[in-house]
Amino acid sequence: MNRRTQDLPPLTGFASVIRDLRYNEFFRQAIGLLLMPVFAYFSNPTALTYIIGSLVAIIGMLFRFYASGFIFKNKELATSGPYSLVRHPLYTGNLLLMIGFTIASGQWWAYLLSAAFWFFYYPAAIEYEDRKLNSIFGEAWREWSASVPAVVPRSLAIRSGGSWSFRTSWQENYELIIVVYTLLCLLYIEWKLGWLPWFTGE
Repeated sequence: MNRRTQDLPPLTGFASVIRDLRYNEFFRQAIGLLLMPVFAYFSNPTALTYIIGSLVAIIGMLFRFYASGFIFKNKELATSGPYSLVRHPLYTGNLLLMIGFTIASGQWWAYLLSAAFWFFYYPAAIEYEDRKLNSIFGEAWREWSASVPAVVPRSLAIRSGGSWSFRTSWQENYELIIVVYTLLCLLYIEWKLGWLPWFTGE
């Protein structure tokens, strides 16, 4: 049994296997990372799809960078900074990255694959994180979560508080890897458009 499902009502057979797969963090992260180069390699971009998609992906990358470096000096529930917009800002960044690469790829099937991936894995991930935070913070979490959406913000007005750490984002949470990985995949799509002649020596 997946440790993330041990507090849920028991299931048997195929239903149990599917639920364990949906709650598997390693598979979710690995497949998410794999989709980016897959979309880039099989892309058939136009200038418009690349420009729009890359902008959305970069916004997602930067939002992840911001959220992953946001720290609090105490152990209280995080409710300010990116957490005043959404309960799971890293997932918001992931969603924007996925949408961006889907658009940039210029492939119709990428939309189907992205939607299937998101709805298979992320509702379960959100449910687990919410359940965990509820068990830790109780009423404080319930009051906060009642007014803060999971991944899609209702407002862009950020409430100040806490502090942001470059070191935490780049060194402790390894966002440098995500930044480089994202940019390399986007550059490959740009190369397929013929916009990088220096890359091929032309």
